[in-house]
Amino acid sequence: MSPKVSKQHKEQRRANILEAAKNVFIEHGYEKATMKHILETANVSRGGLYQYFKNKEDVYEALLEDSINESMHHTLDKLDDEVSSYWDLLLARIFGEGKQPDDKMDPMAPSNLEFFITGRNDQRRIEYGKTRYYTGLKIYKSIIDQGQENGEFSNRFDSDILARSIISFIDGLALDHAILPPEDVKLKEQSIMFVDYLKMALGVDQG
Repeated sequence: MSPKVSKQHKEQRRANILEAAKNVFIEHGYEKATMKHILETANVSRGGLYQYFKNKEDVYEALLEDSINESMHHTLDKLDDEVSSYWDLLLARIFGEGKQPDDKMDPMAPSNLEFFITGRNDQRRIEYGKTRYYTGLKIYKSIIDQGQENGEFSNRFDSDILARSIISFIDGLALDHAILPPEDVKLKEQSIMFVDYLKMALGVDQG
């Protein structure tokens, strides 16, 4: 009889596999990455990997879902508490905890783009892409809505449209970053300009 494995141990092993898979996708991109790459990087057997994921697409969707859920839960938890600055919270969701534009792109961005573009005619991936989009939309819209209700943000523009513009900006930069040399993207400069646009649209003090 094989030893009983605890739920906590299984969850940790799954997390370890996903962390290894993330490194694989960053190095190889989505299309060139293989399950063999993942099992070798995670140092698990073939059976150990397929116990959790049946193919590469399953692995990638799990990575995306974990990332989306973490961002969603973190944002909603923040909004449930007393928020000192909705502007700071919005910047943290766009740029990370540093809240400042820089020259660093999410290392998973090229693979994310590849995943959805190569699957643009696949119904499963289309539906997953929609779920990801609308989850992101909810995150940004929730912050803007509460900032407008609180009086920190202007009601001049609709929160839904502003949230969509944030997603379009981020996805557009990801596309540029995937096909152009970093020096041609001017990531930091574009991001600084976009922050100024958001300040204007939300009526945030320009000082």
